[in-house]
Amino acid sequence: MGRAFEFRKERKLKRWGHMAKVFTKLGKEITIAVKQGGAEVTGNPRLRALLAEARNESMPKENIERAIKKATEKNQGDFKELVYEGYGPFGIAYLVEAATDNNTRTVANVRSYFTKCGGSLGTSGSVAFMFDHKCVFRLKEDPAKPIDIEELELELIDYGADEVFSQEVEDEDENVTKEIVIYGDYTAYGQIQKFIEDGGYDMVSGGFERIPNVDLKDVTPEQRATLDKLTGLLEDDEDVTNVYSTLKPSDE
Repeated sequence: MGRAFEFRKERKLKRWGHMAKVFTKLGKEITIAVKQGGAEVTGNPRLRALLAEARNESMPKENIERAIKKATEKNQGDFKELVYEGYGPFGIAYLVEAATDNNTRTVANVRSYFTKCGGSLGTSGSVAFMFDHKCVFRLKEDPAKPIDIEELELELIDYGADEVFSQEVEDEDENVTKEIVIYGDYTAYGQIQKFIEDGGYDMVSGGFERIPNVDLKDVTPEQRATLDKLTGLLEDDEDVTNVYSTLKPSDE
């Protein structure tokens, strides 16, 4: 059928793989949000943000309903959000976030990935100080209704935001759109979300990220291959939700 068909097939398989990971992650986060703040959307800002992200990711309605139901079923395991810290090979620090109902299983898996790639799982606090915990929101930018980024940033400073910028985003089908990204202190999440909702902005997602506050380390191509393997093993684990490191991004 030709190279073009194979390329489209490969891209579609990658998209399906991406969607499966995103749906699993969002499902766990929705379950945790409901357990913590209840299933009533109006009184649970974290749940509102996750549902907005689920819609933008085209997450099926039944997946969302299943995640909400799981939070209220007594026979279901209690998901907990955990953070693991460690060092990969070549002095690269890793911080791994997970949502799990079995910490024994998850920590054993995470430790095995570090060991397999020449790294080691550390103790609590061993690398966390190298990352700032930030809230981050992404808004859709409508070309027909341009937003003054500088003016928006000045308004958001009073709500705890410390960085606002516009960026281009390419999806799996190579369609390019623009988003406004807002970073703020971890504790400013509720204030910034309220500003976004009250202002009628179209929110793509709202959550948290760990931003390295140290100089990122560059490595050789051979070393990067090993580190990419470790990152891949961690990201492919069904309990892991986010992986952060002090590795300098590739120029490719």
